[in-house]
Parts: sequence; structure tokens; C-alpha cells
Amino acid sequence: MIANNARIITFMLAFVSPSLAFTTNSAPAQKTQLQLSTSNEGSRRSFLTNVVATAAVLPSLVLSNPMSASAFGGVKADEKGPLVYGDDSIMSPKEHGTTASPVQSDLRYGVSNKLADKISSYNRVFAEMGGYWEGTSFENDVRNLVASTGGPVTFYDSVSGKPLFVAPKGRSVDDFIEESKVHGWPSFRDEEVVWESVRVLKSSGETVSTVGTHLGHNLPDRSGNRYCINLVSIAGNPTSQ
Repeated sequence: MIANNARIITFMLAFVSPSLAFTTNSAPAQKTQLQLSTSNEGSRRSFLTNVVATAAVLPSLVLSNPMSASAFGGVKADEKGPLVYGDDSIMSPKEHGTTASPVQSDLRYGVSNKLADKISSYNRVFAEMGGYWEGTSFENDVRNLVASTGGPVTFYDSVSGKPLFVAPKGRSVDDFIEESKVHGWPSFRDEEVVWESVRVLKSSGETVSTVGTHLGHNLPDRSGNRYCINLVSIAGNPTSQ
């Protein structure tokens, strides 16, 4: 519980202290993942200072189980569908952060390998900048693949190469791209998750791969579970394993 609350406190701080180096996007509360800049190392002391300064206002924000009532609109996770919970031990320390190895060297969509490694293996709550994917080849690649194959696109773990998401399913490519633009990160629904390789941690809503890759968070809305995912974490290439 202490470790979980520490993660939640860190997550909430950016909403109550605008001077933090890790900030939220200025769009509505649906953009709930925090943004992680690759050039913010010098501001970590400021972050810790703000922890103390802001602690007095946090008790009312800290949830013992954020999945029971989302802090971002009060929408609960839909547990009646295919959602698969996993144990926190999935994210236990390994040879390379929470994963056994670094991200692949030839990631797709032109994403930054340095950022991908930091987000995927050395991070539990922060995220790439909102809208980061719009500066990559993601949209063009997805649209071209859907147009050429007539089917959805498979997204692979940046570390293991395991399939994690297959989208769009049950909606058009336009709807998939539009929802991702609205929220700032690639956004997937239950039927688009490859549950053999993906788990959601019930304690926090953190969405991870079974090898320990941090992917993002489940941020339910009125349409159901919505997996707000870092592109850098799902830019891998398939492996033969």
C-alpha cells in the first residue's frame, strides 16, 4: 500500500503543482498520463521540493485503489469484459530495470530509442509527451497498412517483440486515429488488446506487458476501458520466438 500510494502521490503532484518538471498536457483531464521530457534531469530536485510543499493537499486525492473510482472522471474499470489483471511482481527489478533487456535497436515509426528505453524499462507512471506520436510516421504507417492489407495493424513490444495490440478492431482507422489525437496517446479498447501478453495492475491501472515493459495506463471512460499507451513502448518488431 505504501509503495502504491507513493506512485499515486507522484502521479497527482503534477496536477496540483504547475512548477513540476513532469507536467500534464493542458488539454482536458482525459489526457491523464504525465509527460516525460528527455531533458529534465536537472529539475528533479525541484520535483522533490514540491513533494514536501504539496503534501498537505494530497490526502484527499490519494486513492487506496484508484481502479475503484477513477480520479479522472469517476469511471470504473469494466471488469466484465476480457480485461486481465496481473500481479505487481511482473514489474519487479530485473537485469535492465523492469525488463530483462533493453528495447530493440531498430524500433518502428522513427521513435527515439533513448526515450523508449527510459519509458519502457525505467518508469512506472510517466509517459512520452502528449501528441508525441504525431511527430512520427505512426499515422501514415497505420493508414497505409490498413489500406494495403484491408485489416488491422499489430503493435509489438519494444523490448520483447511480442504482439500487444491489434487495431483498429470494431471501428474504422479514422476513429482509431481520431481517438488517439483527442487523448494525446495511441488509445486502444478491450478487443484490440492481445491479452496473452498484456496485463493491467489492479492497484494502479498501470498497463504492462508480461515481460515487464511499462506500456501506459487503463483510463476508463463511458465507452469502457481505454488503454492510453506510449508509442515508444509498442514500436517493436516481431520476433521468431
